[in-house]
This record gives sequence, structure tokens and C-alpha cells, in this order.
Amino acid sequence: MILKKIVCGPLENNTYLIACENTKLSCVVDPSFGSSNDIISYVKKNNLKLDKILLTHSHYDHIADVKSLKDQLDPSIYIHKLDSKNLIDPGSDKTFSMFHIDGIDPDFFIKENDLINIGDIIFRVIHTPGHTPGGVCYLIEKDNILFSGDTLFKGSYGRVDFPGSDKELMIDSLVKLSKLNPNTTVYPGHGSKTTIEEESWLKNAKKFVN
Repeated sequence: MILKKIVCGPLENNTYLIACENTKLSCVVDPSFGSSNDIISYVKKNNLKLDKILLTHSHYDHIADVKSLKDQLDPSIYIHKLDSKNLIDPGSDKTFSMFHIDGIDPDFFIKENDLINIGDIIFRVIHTPGHTPGGVCYLIEKDNILFSGDTLFKGSYGRVDFPGSDKELMIDSLVKLSKLNPNTTVYPGHGSKTTIEEESWLKNAKKFVN
């Protein structure tokens, strides 16, 4: 498996490119501002096919380059239905955006426990509302890897003061993540990676989320 992190945009978003070395199929998690050029260059240089875009949620900094990649490489776009409106019409969730974002229709709606294949790599969808109603994480169970978007950061969690955010749902989502294999490496939407074991506070999230 190839796993490449691209840090980009004014909010230093983490965009992830994951590829199956056997099949040369790849996907991108949350293509942020300016990531498309790096992604396209890397895909072409390594003879990969960008097969899918997996979105953890629809805030502007996580969907900024979706349309650019769709127009140039035509990957399928995956998002939870509860976050799809803001992908189609960015800003409709009333969350402030620093820049204009081009809207686009998703190809597939995802839900809890859906399995998504990228060649030999299998992602399991974990619905983690709280930061947004349709927030999800993507778990590669075989390799104990989690892409957590803005649900879980190293030592922290996603904001719950945005329109559509929900403190109680965030608590439930964090407790759900606490039950994953402790050795799971967490790749968040911002900042450094961590592990479920390092985030020992998760099971007591109610004491920390405010």
C-alpha cells in the first residue's frame, strides 16, 4: 500500500492519497486547496489510476479540489447523504468559507459499515456525526489505519460550534472510536498522526467535549 500525505491550503489540511500497489488503483481522502496538482502529478508519475474520492465531510476546506480532480481524472465521489447538500451547493450549511468553492454532485452515498474497495485495500465506513451530521471516518481494518477527518485530532476533536454540529453526537462518535484496536494509527484532517491508544481520553469523551 502507498500512503502519501499532502499538507495544503490556508488551514494546513491533510489530504491523503492511498494506492494499491498490486492493481495501481488509488483514492484521495479530502482533496483540499491546491492538492489536485500534486495528486495528478503523483498519479501520472507512478502510473496510478485515481478511482475514487472519499470525503469525510463537506466543509469547504475538505472539498475544495473535488471538482478539479473530477474534471481531470473522473474519479467516483463518495460522501454521506447528510453532508451531500453542501458538496452540491457549497455554503448551504451556513459555515463560513474563505474562498469560492465549485459544487459538484456525488456519485455514491455512503453509510455506517459500508465497504469500499481500492484494489486490494478495503475501507470500512464509520459514521461519526458531531462536527457535521454526515461526518465519517474510513478504517482500513487489515492495516489498523483510520482516516478521521475532523472528528479526531491528536489530543483533540473537531469543533462542535458550527451550524449543523452537535456536541452529544460528537461524544458518541468519539466513544465509538475508543473501541477500535488500540494499535490503530489515526490520520486526521489537520495536524500530526496519532493512535487510538495514545488518545486514552476518548472513552471519557463526555468530560472533554464542550
